[in-house]
Amino acid sequence: MNASAPYYVQASRLGTRFNALLGRLARVGISLAGTAELSVRGRKSGQMQRIPVNPHTYDGAQYLVSARGHSQWVRNMRVAGGGELRVGRKVRTFTVTELTDPAQKAEVLRAYLEKWGWEVNRFFQGVTAKSSDAELRAAAGDHPVFRITVSD
Repeated sequence: MNASAPYYVQASRLGTRFNALLGRLARVGISLAGTAELSVRGRKSGQMQRIPVNPHTYDGAQYLVSARGHSQWVRNMRVAGGGELRVGRKVRTFTVTELTDPAQKAEVLRAYLEKWGWEVNRFFQGVTAKSSDAELRAAAGDHPVFRITVSD
C-alpha cells in the first residue's frame, strides 16, 4: 500500500457479493444484527450509491463508522453531507457531522468494536475494543466516523 494514500481495504469478490446480499436483505426489511442499507449521492455520478452499513448508537447519538477506511461511500458522504438509511419501507433521511478529534473518535470506535468487532476486527490491523486509548486514537485516522442527525 502507498504510505501516503489514505487507509482503505477493498472488498474481495466474495465480500462484494456478501455486501450485495446484506443490502438486498435490508432493502426488503431483513436487518441482520442491525444492518441497514446506506444510500448516498455519488460525488461524480450524482446517482445514489448503496451499501450495507452497521449504524451504531453510542451515548445517545447515532454514528456510521467506516471499518474499511476511506472508502467511496465515505468520500461521497463528505461531499453530500448526508443520505438515507433503509430497512424495508422505513427510510430515515439524515445529515452528518464527521468527527475529527481522535479522542472523541476513539470512544466511538471502542463502543463500535465492542458490538461489531466479530465482523470488522480484521480491518482494524490488530486494534480491538480491548486496545488501549492510545492505540484507538492512533487507529482513529484510518476509520472515518460520522455522527448522523435524522431529519424525518
